[in-house]
Amino acid sequence: MNNDISLAWRNIWRNPRRTVLTVSAIAFAALLLVFMLSFQFGTYETMINTSVSLRTGHLQVQAAGYLEDREVRLAFAWDDAMEEALFKGDPRIEAVAPRANGFALVTSGSRTYGCMVTGVDPEREKGVSTLAAIIRKGRYFSGEDRALVGETLARNLKVGVGDELTLLGQGRDGSVAASVVTVGGIFGSGLDEYDRNVVLLPLSLFQDVFSMGREVHEVAIRARSLSDVRPLKSELSDKLASMPFDGPAPVALDWMDLVPGLLQSIQMDLVSGIIMYLILIIVVAFSILNTFVMAIFERTREFGVMMAIGTTPGRLMRLVLTESFFMTATGLALGIAFGAALTLWFESHGILIPGGDELMKAYGITGRLYPKLSLLSATIGPSAVLVITLFSALFPALKLRQMKPVEAMHHV
Repeated sequence: MNNDISLAWRNIWRNPRRTVLTVSAIAFAALLLVFMLSFQFGTYETMINTSVSLRTGHLQVQAAGYLEDREVRLAFAWDDAMEEALFKGDPRIEAVAPRANGFALVTSGSRTYGCMVTGVDPEREKGVSTLAAIIRKGRYFSGEDRALVGETLARNLKVGVGDELTLLGQGRDGSVAASVVTVGGIFGSGLDEYDRNVVLLPLSLFQDVFSMGREVHEVAIRARSLSDVRPLKSELSDKLASMPFDGPAPVALDWMDLVPGLLQSIQMDLVSGIIMYLILIIVVAFSILNTFVMAIFERTREFGVMMAIGTTPGRLMRLVLTESFFMTATGLALGIAFGAALTLWFESHGILIPGGDELMKAYGITGRLYPKLSLLSATIGPSAVLVITLFSALFPALKLRQMKPVEAMHHV
């Protein structure tokens, strides 16, 4: 067996030019797969973190049924004791922020729009969302009666910092929720729907206006990494199920439950990416197939002599497949090494896509995109190349079983 391995290694360098070209093609394909998969995964992580940082958080604890109905009456009591029981001492959680939501008509002068009014804890919201960083005019919650509005809504209502807004909605107990607030700041998230439909109030003011008491509709949670989200959701669900509540227990939801459209976009993009990668792998496989078909034709006389002196067809097949493995493995090792190095460089420096601002704005993404090298992105593509190229080399190797020594030795 050791003789076969050394013989296979020598054989692939009998024609150095062909070997170098084939190994280079495999290495380039592996480099592309490692970098492009890392770039895709990094882009998805950026999209997810950007989206959840503005609105939902990585996870939320919500009143049962609130995700489907969004009714103001679907709320639950929230206090320090409950927060401590659920989150205290968990290093996977960066920040927690309670919120409450209600629908209201927002009026300024003769202009009226229906909006979602959200109450947030000003200080704690900074740890969960990027709201404080996207204030375009005014200040971030400069007073108890100050509201934040999106720049599209401000433009539609023709209001600016210091102008008054009248809110009219329905409280949790069915009473009229009415108040006059002053615009303290105008934010611009880049998400038109959010900038057009949301008014933000301090949570204490919201609870007074909408008769919420100390109840909230959701508690947003920011995790340290996306990999922590799934186990956190499972553990929170178990804790909530074991805690006593007057009504239905709140539920734990992750970003996939909260923003299903984002998940579907990622899945669709991943499918199109996989199709492109498969085409690349098939092209490389045909390159390997062509190389070994030509090699077998060139070495037909040699194989005939070997069979005539007692070498079995099975051993010849193993020899050819070992040559294929060495060539493929060498190319993949080089491709993974250079692909990982390229990815790590861009992971540090980022990639600026000219003209992509409008497309990225749909997800609130600005600036550079960063690939994310992982064990999965570094191995899944090259592994597929290895499997498919070995299968492509199997076809010419099987022809050796049909080879007759006498005819092979007379092959010209």
